[in-house]
Amino acid sequence: MRFLVPFCLLLVSALFGTNAAMAAGLRLIEVPSADGKAPIRAAVWSPCAAAPVEIRIGPFVLPAVRDCPIIEGQYPLVVISHGFAGTYFSHRDTAAALADAGFIVAALNHPGDNAIDMKRAGELSALTDRPADIVRLLDHMLANWKEAGSIDAGRIGVFGFSRGGYTALVLAGAVPDFANAGLPCPDEQAALCAQMRDKGATAKDRVHDARVKAVVVADPLNAFPGASDLLGIKVPVQLWSSERGGDGVMPQDIVRLRDDLPVKPDYRTVTGAGHFSFIAPCPAEMEKAVPQICSDASGFDRMAFHRSFNADVVSFFKASLR
Repeated sequence: MRFLVPFCLLLVSALFGTNAAMAAGLRLIEVPSADGKAPIRAAVWSPCAAAPVEIRIGPFVLPAVRDCPIIEGQYPLVVISHGFAGTYFSHRDTAAALADAGFIVAALNHPGDNAIDMKRAGELSALTDRPADIVRLLDHMLANWKEAGSIDAGRIGVFGFSRGGYTALVLAGAVPDFANAGLPCPDEQAALCAQMRDKGATAKDRVHDARVKAVVVADPLNAFPGASDLLGIKVPVQLWSSERGGDGVMPQDIVRLRDDLPVKPDYRTVTGAGHFSFIAPCPAEMEKAVPQICSDASGFDRMAFHRSFNADVVSFFKASLR
């Protein structure tokens, strides 16, 4: 038996080195409330030696193993930040691909700004509190989570979509300037727009976390009007842009962000994609309920795109979090 553990570790290392897929373990966790802040609910994917089964949670069917023991070792951690009205399952296929490739992945529901709880979604605090949500999640997972020993604290990345992309950039060192960013202000978000115009509203909203060593951002909300707002970013960035944009994010905003970043990003434009094409392909009942999120332009295959997208995200994090 004393030779079995080293053999298994060697086998796992060999599998990861050849990109062979492992089944993704899945568990749901909660960061307790603290200092008046609401609890944070998160889904955690991790490497698992058992064969995956189909798990149904709400409308989603996920190939995973609930509460699977994490294979012995230390793994890089990637945190996923969803967009407006998203959830921790919005990028479930990307999370599973990363876990299969040897990452621990934690996707959270941002309190007050998720599909289940939208009470702050129209307030500026829904944006300004997001980076602090990630910090709380990281603090919990590194210090209090029962599997904390499985995380390599020196290899942490963040994946963010839309508002989540803004979140990842702030964590990496960017300083938002809502008053001068020229973000779109639809009539139904009058309160948010008024708060954005308040030049004193963002003085405290600078939450840089040096633990974050790389970020992937897809169609991020660009709240950074000039290159000087991005000078704090020193880590590798993979930047994705949809060709069509949507939901207030325009392709030219992403091009401007690309040109303003102090370190040249790994930049990708997805031909034919709309803003919501970065969200995981929808189950049938969601396609009927929210076609504006689940539908794509004629001829665009979201499922095929996500296979290549997930592979590229995995490759970037593998290279950046060595």
